[in-house]
Amino acid sequence: MERVQLHNGLRIVMEKMPTFRSVTIGIWIKTGSRYENLVTNGISHFIEHMLFKGTERFDAQKIAEVFDGIGGDVNAFTAKEYTCFYAKVLDEHLSIAVDILSDMFFNSLLDPEELKKEKNVILEEISMYEDDPDDLVHDLVTMSSYGDHPLAYPILGTEERLHPMGSEELRAYMKEHYTIENTVISVAGNIDDSVIPLLEKHFGAFDNHGTKQDLTIPAFAGGQIFHKKKTEQNHICMNFPGGKIDDPRYYAMVLLNNTLGGGMSSRLFQEIREKRGLAYSVYSYYTAHADSGLFTIYAGTAPKQTKDVFELTHALLHDVKVNGITEQELYQGKQQLKGSLVLSLESTSSIMNRLGKNEIMLGKHNTVDQTLQYIEEVTMEDIRSVIDDMFAEPYALAMVGHSERSLAHVRRDELVY
Repeated sequence: MERVQLHNGLRIVMEKMPTFRSVTIGIWIKTGSRYENLVTNGISHFIEHMLFKGTERFDAQKIAEVFDGIGGDVNAFTAKEYTCFYAKVLDEHLSIAVDILSDMFFNSLLDPEELKKEKNVILEEISMYEDDPDDLVHDLVTMSSYGDHPLAYPILGTEERLHPMGSEELRAYMKEHYTIENTVISVAGNIDDSVIPLLEKHFGAFDNHGTKQDLTIPAFAGGQIFHKKKTEQNHICMNFPGGKIDDPRYYAMVLLNNTLGGGMSSRLFQEIREKRGLAYSVYSYYTAHADSGLFTIYAGTAPKQTKDVFELTHALLHDVKVNGITEQELYQGKQQLKGSLVLSLESTSSIMNRLGKNEIMLGKHNTVDQTLQYIEEVTMEDIRSVIDDMFAEPYALAMVGHSERSLAHVRRDELVY
């Protein structure tokens, strides 16, 4: 991995992979729904869409035609703390990808007519999301975890907030957040030193500087939300507090999550689905933010089985709190985590994402060997420390379903003692 800066200070992180024939390049910007307010919520995602709607040189159709014509892929995504525009192409077409991505980044027209049409597309996206209860419940449990903190804002925004947004608002937001300090270019694949002059040519004139935006650390609210919706299942999410992305116990948290519900051999999957058949989908995941984190448990189950799922989940969590995990589970988790890490190195897209996220969120990079060592060094004491923090206060809860009767006897403080 190499980390360099262009003459204007723009950070470049790259990994040369000479045995590959592809290259993936991403432009990462440190902005997302967390950096918005009640007026601008959804604007980061809106800008992501609009940068594909055309420049003076490439209209939206031409952007699609060029990448289709070279067998490449161009896309973007917005998260709570960053946005990424990326392209994957054959190594011989990297200059084309850089040319178009940079033109989108600097010269998008943000045409008012296109903006109206794309706003409607996003409203349809929001409607689709709200129609899918097993997606909606994850947003709701974040709200019940963080209350009115910006980390609880939906990435897509809302119809009420999107409606008044125009080209001027998007340009003003980009001027404030699309700065050299907030931007990283990540490249992985069959590249050589000529990539730096190429990036200098297209990004060297970038001169929009900004000041660091202070973030407010969220407090874990531990609330409860029920959203009534006619569904065949109750969709349940439980959130527990976790550590931030640079917490020294990061891999202990990942390993604990793997044991709880991170795979098919996990306790939740085996007990709730395989042994009792109470749910088709049941899993957990760990999300790390700049200054906080969340453990999430999800299950979708029939209303008549909801009480059983809650009781069984509480029993499993009680056992983890009292007895921790086993040496065998810790060993298996380490092997699984190390294996998934090494296998991800076979993809230029995965490496580009890893480099970009590490730079934008941490400002540092560990080698693969260092990461494998950190995973191997996780101890039972580390796991115990994470468990103690996880159950230090009542968990946050959200459910989407036809009736909230099954929540009447749920005690979110039952595991706090």
